Amino acid sequence: MSAAAPRPAVTEHGLEPVPGLPERLPEGETLLWQGRPEWWGLARGALHVRGISAYFLLLALWRGAAITADGGGAAAALAGAATMLLIGAVPIAFLLVYAWFAAREAVYTITNRRIVLRVGLALPVTINLPFALVENAALSRRADGSGDIALRLSGRQRASWIALWPHLRPWRLARPEPMLRSLADAEAVAQILGRALAAGAAMPVTALAQSGPARAQTRPGAEAMA
Repeated sequence: MSAAAPRPAVTEHGLEPVPGLPERLPEGETLLWQGRPEWWGLARGALHVRGISAYFLLLALWRGAAITADGGGAAAALAGAATMLLIGAVPIAFLLVYAWFAAREAVYTITNRRIVLRVGLALPVTINLPFALVENAALSRRADGSGDIALRLSGRQRASWIALWPHLRPWRLARPEPMLRSLADAEAVAQILGRALAAGAAMPVTALAQSGPARAQTRPGAEAMA
């Protein structure tokens, strides 16, 4: 009788013997890397703060133009535009504060056996992803060197969208993909993870591309994601 496939372990975190981990590492498991997402990258990439800011700016310009078209003076137009900007500042400020706390509370961990995501504010959880569950890891890098690493799970394994958000690859609702988001030195982290996955699979490492959004095939038969 074959052993059952491992499943992602999800637990609430309280007092942690090791920051970001629910318990001390067992014998033979070593810590390779730990880090957090950058809060501004989280606000920009996951919470779309720039797009929302642009939306309210357009509304403010439209409001000012509408007042002018109705015969209002410059002062009235400016007051109307400023009111719209103040209205928009409320949700934007909320998103920025949320991004800061979400980044502060999140801890990403890579060991020689698994990936651990400690995430969440209202419902903090620790999610263990043994390498056996990771079918593919793909790096998306930005011009400033920061980037994201998306993890596609193998087989019928499913991650919890509610537990992981916003540490997820966008637009993967049916089959959520955990993501190490807004890493300051994403390529270096991807190399660490790629070597660990390759060692776990007893196969050679495929080098990551050095220009543009990097792609890496890290599991047998896996197809790199865009």
